[in-house]
Amino acid sequence: MRCPDCDDVNRTEPDRREFLKAVTAGSIGLATTVALPGFHSSAAAMSKPASLGSSETLVATLYKSLTPQQQQVVAFPFDHPLRSKVDNNWHITPEKIGEFFTADQQAMIDEIFRKLHNPDYVDKVLYHINEDAGGLKNYSIALFGNPGSGAFEFVLTGRHCTARCDGESTKGAAFGGPIFYGHASQGFNEKPDHPKNIYWYQAKRANEVFQALDPKQRQMALLGNPREERGTETVSLTSAERLPGLPVSGMSRDQKRLVRQVLHELLMPFREQDRKEALKDITADHGLDALSMSYYKNMDIGQDGVWDVWQLESPTMIWYFRGAPHVHVWVNVRTRG
Repeated sequence: MRCPDCDDVNRTEPDRREFLKAVTAGSIGLATTVALPGFHSSAAAMSKPASLGSSETLVATLYKSLTPQQQQVVAFPFDHPLRSKVDNNWHITPEKIGEFFTADQQAMIDEIFRKLHNPDYVDKVLYHINEDAGGLKNYSIALFGNPGSGAFEFVLTGRHCTARCDGESTKGAAFGGPIFYGHASQGFNEKPDHPKNIYWYQAKRANEVFQALDPKQRQMALLGNPREERGTETVSLTSAERLPGLPVSGMSRDQKRLVRQVLHELLMPFREQDRKEALKDITADHGLDALSMSYYKNMDIGQDGVWDVWQLESPTMIWYFRGAPHVHVWVNVRTRG
């Protein structure tokens, strides 16, 4: 396993992408493929169509490829309650990707996940997936609804990941609903500077905001204990009257500029369309002024005054960065109004 910040990442990119281009062009009949994990298609050697489809296109192709036996395990009605669940380490269905799906289907799942991320950041995300759980093969998926005829959602889960692809089927929710990302770099208990943690850069940017606050603002922003981690309850939203911490509305123009930079860093790992949708929802109506920012002193690794746990919150959004003992990040962004 290699760190993308240290050296080049080994890839099997040409074969994988050539196969997927053939799949999305309808070149092979995956719907009749028997679900044997050891099966390998010769599709990688087929001619390439002009372009590779979006995650949504690949979700539809994956859905069509499922055998009846696979559908019984991973396909659900769109309104199934399991679709709205989020947690820091869970499997939405019991079967692991690497054991339950054919090699062709695994390649599609891999590409769906890649395309949900910023191309400039996806190798770092896959680095954490490999370090935390040994790769996507040890994660699981579920499909809700029918991507060919109405509302649908693809959900991938495992250690430090709940990722979604819904083609904007889930109205009023950025990312298709609550998501989770995280990383335990070099062990469960990370050092104060979180070496090689791919998400620690987000906390460093948030700490720049704290350093720019005056003493009175710091007193308002710095609290004791954060919210507890309780699965889906962790991303429950708070009314405007009960928001903890320092209102962004009381910050100076320069301080608000730093907060906007934090938002930029938080959104950076994700694909462009999700970044734009989430930022639009977060800054609608009252913009940044609807947000409140909090830091939590009782979970300061190394007691160094660099706050490992912090959050941005509004009545329609929570972005909760829990960096102790390693990084957990809980996200729920809804539309306003």
